[in-house]
Amino acid sequence: MEKMVNIEHDYLRLLKDILDNGVEKQDRTGTGTRSVFGRQIRHKMSEGFPLLTTKKMPFKIIATELLWFLRGDTNIKYLLDNGCNIWTGDAFGNYLRTYKGNFVMDKEEFVNAIKTAPDFAEKYGDLGPVYGKQWRAWSFPEVNGHFGPIDQIKILIQSLKTNPDSRRLMVNAWNVGELHEMILPPCHYGFQVYTRELSWEEQVQWVMKNTDVEWENLYIVEEIAKESTPKRAISLMWNQRSVDTFLGLPFNIASYGLLLEIIATAVNMVPDELIGNLGDTHLYSNHIDQAKEQLTREPYTLPTLNINTEWWPTESGECGIGPIDAVAVVEGFSNDNFCKCLLEEDLQLGNYQSHPHIKAPLSN
Repeated sequence: MEKMVNIEHDYLRLLKDILDNGVEKQDRTGTGTRSVFGRQIRHKMSEGFPLLTTKKMPFKIIATELLWFLRGDTNIKYLLDNGCNIWTGDAFGNYLRTYKGNFVMDKEEFVNAIKTAPDFAEKYGDLGPVYGKQWRAWSFPEVNGHFGPIDQIKILIQSLKTNPDSRRLMVNAWNVGELHEMILPPCHYGFQVYTRELSWEEQVQWVMKNTDVEWENLYIVEEIAKESTPKRAISLMWNQRSVDTFLGLPFNIASYGLLLEIIATAVNMVPDELIGNLGDTHLYSNHIDQAKEQLTREPYTLPTLNINTEWWPTESGECGIGPIDAVAVVEGFSNDNFCKCLLEEDLQLGNYQSHPHIKAPLSN
């Protein structure tokens, strides 16, 4: 086994903290939790992509959900069409509460109807103004009384390109005026990014890591660093009010790690730190034994991530030639016919070795 890596260490330490110090609390699902409050986890992206190895994690499902957010989508049809069932229980529960007919579908019939019946999907597949709506089309009142959308992701990318030292590089999902319309209010309710200039030594190290040039050709290394090496590092910190630590948090860690990688690629920066600020951090009562089992496992080395940018739009308007046009990349997330880089298969996970999956029930 390899030495325990940073994010895995923090995560396993958090599991033990909850088991040792958590208090018993009731919750809206009726399951019951063991809970602590106010914790933080940190990870240096240079140590590897933060996908936990002490249990097998479904990277494709994590990537699908993130791309769904970035598309500005709030309907589960896209998720179901791509094999992701993260939000199915929430949508099905809402269907059961609101359906007025004499015949109520079971869950399997409900999923099939979402996939095959557009009118049904439009009515019962939508979750309200959840993450994608807030990230890409936050509603705001204009002077004339109409509402207009704010694309927070687009603004973030533009700000990173024009004012990377800004302290306002934030995206928020906690829209108080629309919480009542959401199937589930955001658990991870906002994130902030931070950039810094890379030192000359860090730029040279980046060249050595990402090119085939040897140290003996130091002059060539330095010339590459001057011309094309990223000049800044970028970190991301997310805030989370409620944390299902066994099932949900490993997804959140990987999802925000992936978001950091995508943004960094779009604006030509180096992913630096990933930080999670956690509020009510809990284990459901039916996850206790699973957490104890995971704590017996030694982590493996973290995997790597490669993002295929061959078909990303460039500043010249072409695909795959010249510097990437970051804003065009972001705009393309909501375009069904956009470049294939926005598909899960272009987010390439490498060298992922893990312990077996640990089954645990989901509380909706």
